Amino acid sequence: MTEADAVSLGREFFYHAVLLTTPALVVSLIIGLIVSIFQAVTNIQEQTLSFAPRILALSALLVLTMPWLLQMSIYFTVQMFSRAAQVAH
Repeated sequence: MTEADAVSLGREFFYHAVLLTTPALVVSLIIGLIVSIFQAVTNIQEQTLSFAPRILALSALLVLTMPWLLQMSIYFTVQMFSRAAQVAH
């Protein structure tokens, strides 16, 4: 395995990691922003208020995107095993 192959594997790994985590991060950011605006408007300063909506939204997101997440993870794993088999020869 050359340096270029190792860099390519690392790039693909980070690409897939970002691709799989982005939906959860975006939803968490949006829900946090909405709750923060709600807290500012209503003058409620409860720190734990933002956790319940985030947990519910992320749970719903994971249920909805689980087939896609699994498909992408399986695709990446198959790619890595096929590359490992090519390196072995």
